[in-house]
Amino acid sequence: MTTPADRVFTNADVHTLAEPDETYEAVAVRDGRVVRVDSAYEVDFLVGAETDVVDCGGRTLLPGFVDAHTHMLQLGQYQVYADLSSAESAADAVAILDADAPRDREWLLGFGWDESEWAEKRYLTREDLDEVSDDEPVAAVRVDMHTAAVNSAALDALDVDPTDPNVRTADGEPTGVLVEDAVEPLWDAAEGDREEARELLAAARDYAHEHGVTAVHDMVRESPAPKLYRELDLADALDLRVRLNYWTDHLDALEDAGLATNHGSEFVQVGAVKSFTDGSFGGRTAKLTEPYADADAGGADGSGDADAADDGRGEWVVDPDELQGFVDRADDLGLQFTAHAIGDEAIDAVLDAYATAESPGDSRHRVEHVELVTDEQIERFAALDVVASCQPNFLQWAQPGGLYDQRLGEARRKQSNRYRDLLDAGVDLAFSSDVMPMDPMLGVHHAVNAPVDGQRLSVTEALRAYTRGGAYAGFDEDRMGTVEVGKLADFVVLDDDPWSVDASALRDVDVAMTVVDGDVVHDAR
Repeated sequence: MTTPADRVFTNADVHTLAEPDETYEAVAVRDGRVVRVDSAYEVDFLVGAETDVVDCGGRTLLPGFVDAHTHMLQLGQYQVYADLSSAESAADAVAILDADAPRDREWLLGFGWDESEWAEKRYLTREDLDEVSDDEPVAAVRVDMHTAAVNSAALDALDVDPTDPNVRTADGEPTGVLVEDAVEPLWDAAEGDREEARELLAAARDYAHEHGVTAVHDMVRESPAPKLYRELDLADALDLRVRLNYWTDHLDALEDAGLATNHGSEFVQVGAVKSFTDGSFGGRTAKLTEPYADADAGGADGSGDADAADDGRGEWVVDPDELQGFVDRADDLGLQFTAHAIGDEAIDAVLDAYATAESPGDSRHRVEHVELVTDEQIERFAALDVVASCQPNFLQWAQPGGLYDQRLGEARRKQSNRYRDLLDAGVDLAFSSDVMPMDPMLGVHHAVNAPVDGQRLSVTEALRAYTRGGAYAGFDEDRMGTVEVGKLADFVVLDDDPWSVDASALRDVDVAMTVVDGDVVHDAR
């Protein structure tokens, strides 16, 4: 006698996103796993007296999205604090922060401003934020999280050293603009208590569900998040699969605990060890082989004096020798490594470090961002079996006149975010958001509508990068990433068919339902 399913999702346009992508009408789930993918007629034989039948109303059912690079506490802060991503000017950002920042906390915080989209392309400064408060500390973190602006009270609270090269100054006085390592004390000072962290993670999880995300690779550093995730997991209250990518600061602790990549439960696992190499294009700190196109702009953007970036080619946050030591140690401990590398010189440094690893392909070492990559580097990615972990939403800055044009010039702008070229070379491609913002369908939209052939993907390729690609980057391709018998019952149901809508409307395709472990965790039908 056939054992009935716990739940059946029927009247759906099911895309497995396997090779090849096959379509069906229904999926049956038992004990959190897929037990049948077939026609509605065949799956109906698994419906018993206790089976919950979910009518998808003809909508499109896909494997759940895997966000392979995110920061869940920061995502929670976007929900709880002032969200500045819609600001159209510095004055607008100040007004939103003033109106929306919770006043019952020690710091007044806002997140997500992007001056590259403003008519006056300048950073927020101390003077701007002094308008919000002249006695409470105020901070506004740029969309890339590598740059922040703070007010005078915050400069005092952080005891900022104006001689620090990552503290931007004008005539020797801090402008309020902090980059790279100078931002770290802000994170420490503004971090709330354990209960606040739990609130932020819950808000982030709910936001993820609303956008069809069923698994995340969370980049954690000296954070309460890992313990909170495990507590929620033990209480059966997490409803999100989490891979913890620890910072290199944690290497001693990981070794002492005997932890290696893939250790953990069905919901919380050890992922990779992460390091920076360079910074960001927004802060002109990504490391380039040739100078920034606007390297001589000096303080025209409000950041400070003209010598803010060394030789005009960006800076090392972690230099190549130090990086090599981290990679060697992680490799010896059986830990996957992932390195933030945006500029072409930084990407070279990471690939050089991976080339010495005993078996880089087996380790699935990763490069995060890969924004400015050369033909030779693409060949090295393929030869070393290194995963390219990329954020297609960054293509919002790849349009003519956008941030890449401003920082890199037209020729290098057209060489940015080369997803088509990476895939064609056989490189494993994983998509994610880096919280800019977390919205997989927005990322799919940008990848499909990219302005340059070398960047552009088909709908199927983009969806696979946000499902199978993320699963592979986390050694999870046997558990998730496709809708197949034996895989985890983690799905997203979309209101519209992404293959049928006009490509220009992909960003408007809404999530109707999100399913984790066979349970409906978000239902907007």
